[in-house]
Amino acid sequence: MADGGASFGYLGVTRSLSGRLWRERAADAELVRRHQLSHGLSEPLARALAARGVTAEAAETYLNPTLKALFPDPSSFTDMDRAAEILVDALERKRPLVVFADYDVDGASSAAQLVRWFRAMGQDLPIYVPDRILEGYGPSPAAFKRLKAEGAELVITVDCGAAAHDALACAADIGLEVVVIDHHLMRGEEIPHVAALVNPNRPDDTSGQGHLAAAGVTFVLLAALNREARRRGLFGVPSQGGRIEPDLRQWLDLAAMGAICDVTELRGFNRALAAQGLKVMSGWRNPGLKALMDVAKSEGPSSVFHVGFILGPRINAGGRIGRADLGARLLSTDDAGEAAALAEELDGLNASRKEVEREVTEAAIAHIETESNAPDAPMLLVAQDDWHAGVIGIVAGRLREKYRKPVVVVGIDRAANVGKGSGRSQPGVNLGRAVQAAYDEGLLLAGGGHAMAAGLSVRPDTIPELRAFLCERLAAETQIAAAEDALEIDALVATRGADRALWQDFQRMAPFGPGNVEPSFALADVRVERPMALRGGHVRVTLTDSSGGRLKAVAWRVEGSETGARLMTEGGAIHVAGKLKPDDWQGRQGVELEIEDVADPRRI
Repeated sequence: MADGGASFGYLGVTRSLSGRLWRERAADAELVRRHQLSHGLSEPLARALAARGVTAEAAETYLNPTLKALFPDPSSFTDMDRAAEILVDALERKRPLVVFADYDVDGASSAAQLVRWFRAMGQDLPIYVPDRILEGYGPSPAAFKRLKAEGAELVITVDCGAAAHDALACAADIGLEVVVIDHHLMRGEEIPHVAALVNPNRPDDTSGQGHLAAAGVTFVLLAALNREARRRGLFGVPSQGGRIEPDLRQWLDLAAMGAICDVTELRGFNRALAAQGLKVMSGWRNPGLKALMDVAKSEGPSSVFHVGFILGPRINAGGRIGRADLGARLLSTDDAGEAAALAEELDGLNASRKEVEREVTEAAIAHIETESNAPDAPMLLVAQDDWHAGVIGIVAGRLREKYRKPVVVVGIDRAANVGKGSGRSQPGVNLGRAVQAAYDEGLLLAGGGHAMAAGLSVRPDTIPELRAFLCERLAAETQIAAAEDALEIDALVATRGADRALWQDFQRMAPFGPGNVEPSFALADVRVERPMALRGGHVRVTLTDSSGGRLKAVAWRVEGSETGARLMTEGGAIHVAGKLKPDDWQGRQGVELEIEDVADPRRI
């Protein structure tokens, strides 16, 4: 049996039960050898580094990502120095300021950083977060007029604003000064007329940091603020009336929250932010994060799992189905009592969000399978009245995982005669470009996004025409993407070798995320023992093989799939691929496999 080779498939798997090819991650043999010799790495770990494009020169900072080695010069960001001058000047003059934040984790963690820096400098900074349902994403003329009427002289937008041309034009008309801190792609070459616009993705920025989340850009802004305040002599000995310079490292946990939850590429400086931020977070000194961990009944050192699956969804719940400012308030507060109350509220909203998400997902699958369009279409667009706008993006992501093609989910508001849609795409299929083309064709009221995600507004009676347009537009890309849809394997292991030591060795590559994908391991000819169906459509099993080892494993959301059915059947050997996870239940210090895919040797 072949154990590699793209043409035959890793372990001979050309079509798994989910329809994917398996292949070994390609790595240059000489680079693997250099990593082994230079850093004393095992061959599998050295191969994994080489396969991710880590050069011999970059290996040291990859394995030990420090801010000292990777922090960019703030001045390399267009308008960063200008923004720092404006904000420190406003601080000295005690001008009325407001931070205007997006309603997700990245917006909340960006806003909290600024609030905490200004608080350390003796000024309270109020937060305004637009309501997702009533106001939509980002600044609006109405919101700016309201803030101006309430006395604001300067607004700092975080994680939004760079493309809000109408709102920024309105701000200029009413004399409201705006500083934009953003990271989203900007349409065209036109730069809005604002006091300062810091965005590594603006057309004339040369910082090379376009993969940062807004929280990362904000953290660099804090460094620029410290530098500007230092230049003005604002720091000194407290006993002589001076103010201590804020130690920015205490807020690295907030920068890491944005980097991880916004699913940004964890490379270079962004990787250092995430790695060092997780270390700071593990002290649980931020009252809001500590309260969320308590209410979730979780503990231990922080990890990408904690951020992405425990903390992030709860912070996001406020913006999805509750009050939009809850997350930013939670991350900003130093009052343990207030933090506990906010965490309880967010935890309850998250439970409600999961129920709403489940209902919409089930209804959407029913539409796809029976009514709106065939599962074998190039892309899927499903719509229904009153689907909650706060969960349609999550549902689109779930459906994309299930069907492995672009999905757009639309919730229709009949009273307003408008459908709000959110889409998620498959690698190799540029959904944002197709949505933009649909807008240009007059099929949308609004629309935009990037390759992997998009948002849109559409008249309900135009939805069939929009679906047909997107299917035709994406057909060729989807066909190519389906042919190239492969699961890449880092190493073949036996159940006896899939142990804590192997997991610990590969933890030197953490934190994992886009740009630094978590290693996948394959196990050949294993047998399933004690399969157990879990609530939520999950399956838990024990895997055994000829090595005599036993490995606990779990597959998430596989109910109703070929994979789920096969895992519930004992007898007969299968190949399994997945990620190793720590299993610390009751102090056992073990591992389990999180199953990504299953292949039946008789059907590959």
